[in-house]
Amino acid sequence: MKLKIDTNYLKLMLETILKCHSPSGFCYDVMDIIEAEALHCGYKFEKTNKGCGIITIPGENTKEVIGLSAHVDTLGAMVRSITPQGTLKFTLVGGPIAATLDGEYCKIRTREGKIYTGTFLSTSPAAHVYTDSKDKPRLPETMEVRIDEIVESKEDVEKLGICAGDYIFIDPKTVITPSGFVKSRFIDDKGSVACLMTLLRLLKDEKVKPKYTTKMFISVYEEVGHGSSYIPSDITEMIAVDMGCIGEDLNCTELDVSICAKDSGGPYDYYMTTKLVQLAKANKIRHVVDIYPMYVSDVGAALRGGNNIRGALIGPGVHASHGMERTHITALENTIQLLYAYLTIR
Repeated sequence: MKLKIDTNYLKLMLETILKCHSPSGFCYDVMDIIEAEALHCGYKFEKTNKGCGIITIPGENTKEVIGLSAHVDTLGAMVRSITPQGTLKFTLVGGPIAATLDGEYCKIRTREGKIYTGTFLSTSPAAHVYTDSKDKPRLPETMEVRIDEIVESKEDVEKLGICAGDYIFIDPKTVITPSGFVKSRFIDDKGSVACLMTLLRLLKDEKVKPKYTTKMFISVYEEVGHGSSYIPSDITEMIAVDMGCIGEDLNCTELDVSICAKDSGGPYDYYMTTKLVQLAKANKIRHVVDIYPMYVSDVGAALRGGNNIRGALIGPGVHASHGMERTHITALENTIQLLYAYLTIR
């Protein structure tokens, strides 16, 4: 099986959602994009009370309902306090590697919707001034955000409308190279969301029905642990489509779809995982099987939420997770190939 994947659509969707700011708890704009695409393809779209999206794809059989989950929420930051000098102290949303934020551009969004630009910096930012500028730990406690406005005091910042609890959006710096590499923050997990939307477009264009009714669940709180704690009650099994880990003692590369047998929450469903491996082999889809030592997924959240489901986890290989991430279009295509096989061939 070799699908004709619309790579141009995949790249367009990837760039569009990567550049749309959506830290956990603020996914309104990006979910509007997902909803518009689902409706354009002719599929039903619903939202849960907490803002997750559900796209329903009618199948040939309603005996079971297959869930495909990916999360559109990302890492981010939030204003914690304003210093007397007019800079911002921040708290992290999710688990970005704080050291990678030093020198990064950002945007501060007030409750009224005003946007100001700024930069994450160490509190010892100048080599010509501070003796510890090079070796000072980069942590939220030793960093701050410099605002691109003329402010000299806490009161000046407050006059801008900035206050504690305002979101700080990190610049994703998205680039797709001519060689097919995707460089950006937040490929975890917008790369997988782009895969699901491209799969949706493929099913529509090819007029293909999956074997069973399928529900794509786009979660908005995965990075803080409860993205899929609720899922539709008729889902019988769910595949979390999330990033594949790359690094020490792992097989995955930026070209593979990774099939996870076990993460920090324990093993995934044996029979689902076996079926995914068999499909990848039979259809000559470049893949690896790995164990993720420090990882939880939307399947884990769904199981902890008490949902009676079987669960598996796959995703494109992503390098440098929670920092400046990178993958390759090939890994995204392999992920789409495997999902298509699971939905249509079983």
